[in-house]
Parts: sequence; structure tokens; C-alpha cells
Amino acid sequence: MQKGFARPGYFFIDPNGMIREKFFEAKYRERLTGNSIIAKLFPELGQEVTETVDAPHLQLALEQSDTTGVPGTRITLVAEVRLPADVHVYAPGTQGYKPIQLVIEPVPQLELKPAVYPRSKALYLPAIKEKVSVFDGTFRISQDLKVNSGSEFWGSLGKDGKVFTITGKLEYQACDKTICFLPASVPVKWELHVFPLDRTRAPANIRHK
Repeated sequence: MQKGFARPGYFFIDPNGMIREKFFEAKYRERLTGNSIIAKLFPELGQEVTETVDAPHLQLALEQSDTTGVPGTRITLVAEVRLPADVHVYAPGTQGYKPIQLVIEPVPQLELKPAVYPRSKALYLPAIKEKVSVFDGTFRISQDLKVNSGSEFWGSLGKDGKVFTITGKLEYQACDKTICFLPASVPVKWELHVFPLDRTRAPANIRHK
């Protein structure tokens, strides 16, 4: 049925004409948005800050590549964490401490992809002669979600679309050089307005013959 269909995709070509990155989806109905691609290549350019939260021992900026979408598009959600000097949090997989974790609640019609964490740093704790994996400074946790591309979902949107509220929490335990503070949990929230696909046919004079 899909024989001969074009596959949506993007190439990132540097000034020397070299292909540095490529982004393709297996299904023709699914595709990353342009903003989402920019967010992956240049994180500081591709996100829109939707909320800033002062949390215990850190500041949290909630961002998203797009505030609107259509069936089949992939949107990137981001939690940017800003830690004070000499404060760190523990990376996923660290034993004996509460590692940082972005937990987003399931939303019908939106498929959540696994969260992506930055590369951690190794921190040696001389008092207990232990090496642990941590994050410090400013870092970003991102998570993609895909809007349902099924025809039944298309039909349920109506002409004005629907607004989806995406909620969750950021869990972590912050420590400085002398003390580990109690584990904390901060609520997070994003909104996405999903519009129906524009299925208006192209003018007759530019249709493929």
C-alpha cells in the first residue's frame, strides 16, 4: 500500500557540504517538527520556555520545541536544571542515593519516548572513599512524544483541535560538599494544542499527473 511513498526526513549539512546528522522515521505519517530538529542540533535555539520553577536547591526551566502539533508529529519536551555552585544531583543508575528522574504521566493519544539524559560526571567522595555519577551546573533532560496518527483520532479533533495537558514530576536528591539534602519532587507541566491535518487538495493545476 505504501510502495512509492516518500519518507519524511531531514539532513543536516555543514558549510563544507558534509552530512553531519540525519533524521528519518519508519512510518510516512510520523515526522519530527522543524523546531524539534533544531532543538536536537542546537538546544539553546530550538526550545520555547513555558515556565520557570524555583525548587529546593535548584532552578528548573520547562521548555518545549512546539506548542502546537498535528497527528503524527513528534514534539520534544525539556526540563533544564540549573544547580548552584558546589551542588550536584545523582545520575540515573547511581546506587545508594536518589537519582534524578523525569517522570511524565501517560496521556491518551500521545506516545512518550524514553527520556534522554546528558553524559554524567564521575565525582569522588573522599569521606567515604566512593565514586559516584553526578550532574552539576546546568544540564537538560529531554523527552520526545508522538501525536497519534490514526484516522480515528484525526476525526475526533474537530476544526479547532484539542489542547492536551502533559503533567509529571522531577525527582532528585541534591547534595553539596558536606551534606545530602532530603529527596525532593517538583511538579512539571506542559500544554500542547493538536490541530487536525489540513486535507484540502492542492489546486488542480499543480497536482501530479
